[in-house]
Amino acid sequence: MTERQVAILVAIIEQYAEVAVPVGSVTLAKLFGVSSATIRSEMARLEELEMINQPYTSAGRIPTDKGYRFYVNQLTEREEQHRLSGRDATLPVDRSARTIDARVQNHADRADRAIRGAVDSLVELTQNMGLATIGDELYLSGMSNLFSNPEFRDVVSVQAVARLIDNLEPWLRETAPNEPLNVYIGSENPIGKTSGASLIISRFRSPFSDHSYIGVLGPTRQSYARVMRLVRHAGAMLEEVL
Repeated sequence: MTERQVAILVAIIEQYAEVAVPVGSVTLAKLFGVSSATIRSEMARLEELEMINQPYTSAGRIPTDKGYRFYVNQLTEREEQHRLSGRDATLPVDRSARTIDARVQNHADRADRAIRGAVDSLVELTQNMGLATIGDELYLSGMSNLFSNPEFRDVVSVQAVARLIDNLEPWLRETAPNEPLNVYIGSENPIGKTSGASLIISRFRSPFSDHSYIGVLGPTRQSYARVMRLVRHAGAMLEEVL
């Protein structure tokens, strides 16, 4: 992809995450200061690359799972560059992260309450469903957030997400990965390929297990940069305090 095509893809992903409406060429033309015809040509190329597609009832475009994966990989590479250069240590802690810190620190003497507090903070901050392992139990919070999204309003979608939730606990206990942060987008999801949901989880050490997990489940239409940062921060904070 050219630099402009990447920039257009990023704009579509971030605009769609914000408004939940397919993004049209007129909006992008204003943003990039070029003609609608130029944008349509670039969007056609992005469609050929399977990075975006056109919903049947709309003239706009939305990201595909492949497009989201490209975007998330870019975010991950940027974070890794910051970490290796030491720049991440100099970044200020924002208000959202401080909310998580306060909840965890208030219950530092009770690991289960600290974990629940971190999950509840993620629910409030991301408007997703939050989850965490506490010993052999799976703590879930904010399920109403999940099903209030327009992506999950039909029966088939609700059933697919419900099956994913049913399988979360055994998957986390038996086969979840060891990486500090994992992002499973839509069809990549090992326990819900047809759910249209993204699972973002962070592994941390706790008094219950060396492989405890905290994260969120929501639609593929996510503000990935923010949600990934908050989930990673929640895991790191729990590991530091508990």
